[in-house]
Amino acid sequence: MSDESYDGLRLENQLCFPLYACAKEVVHAYKPYLDKLDLTYTQYIAMMVLWEKKSCNVKELGEMLYLNSGTLTPLLKKLESKGYIERKRSFNDERILNISLTDKGQELQQAAVDIPMTVGSCIKLSADEAKSLYVLLYKVLELLKTDDME
Repeated sequence: MSDESYDGLRLENQLCFPLYACAKEVVHAYKPYLDKLDLTYTQYIAMMVLWEKKSCNVKELGEMLYLNSGTLTPLLKKLESKGYIERKRSFNDERILNISLTDKGQELQQAAVDIPMTVGSCIKLSADEAKSLYVLLYKVLELLKTDDME
């Protein structure tokens, strides 16, 4: 086989690699700010959903964050042990686990309010570039989500 037949395996030809590397670096940029709140990045994004919605069930949270229940269960237990959320079974269907924000969890929002702007200012993209990237990334997510269903 010629060297050209292996071009598909070159790291520089992979879309997945810069996506992976960027995600890793962005999460790393959040770390010092989240350490002050004693939150991991995944806990932080879960809290962002709850700050917005106040309550939801595990399935809804998983769909919004692209996480499965195996990842969410220990994360939610940790947030509950910190007093930020409550987990309760649905009265109508015990298979459904509802999550709600506590007063302490709501108070944490104030401590986190500047984090997105602070981290965002480290990424030197114009507003148009940031919007284009956002749109493209969500397009990729939707395309992958659609492919998983087929």
